[in-house]
Amino acid sequence: MVVVPLTKPAGDTTKKPAAAEPASLGPASMVAAGALAASTLLLLSGRRRAGMAAAATGTALLLLDQQEMLRACWAALPGYIGEVQGFLGRVQSAVDDLSTQRDKLHRILQKQSNA
Repeated sequence: MVVVPLTKPAGDTTKKPAAAEPASLGPASMVAAGALAASTLLLLSGRRRAGMAAAATGTALLLLDQQEMLRACWAALPGYIGEVQGFLGRVQSAVDDLSTQRDKLHRILQKQSNA
């Protein structure tokens, strides 16, 4: 097996994709993460009310810090709802077809047992 080194042409000016840098956590993100971690511990220890309050606080802080992401998700929501409605329609159609086939099979089996 021969290995041929690939070289970049001299006139190639394409830039290499920048390595994905981790997003820096701001103070609100750190507090939100702490509140969510605390809510997990509270819920696991059986303190449901305090755990739910901490989870709600952490979620609210996270949503305040990530408003652009929230707007993007909110804008995409109608598309997802449409897809789910289409899927549920297909499932309902399949269940209706299955029910019809069950009724036909039941009638055939009744005729055979009566004969």
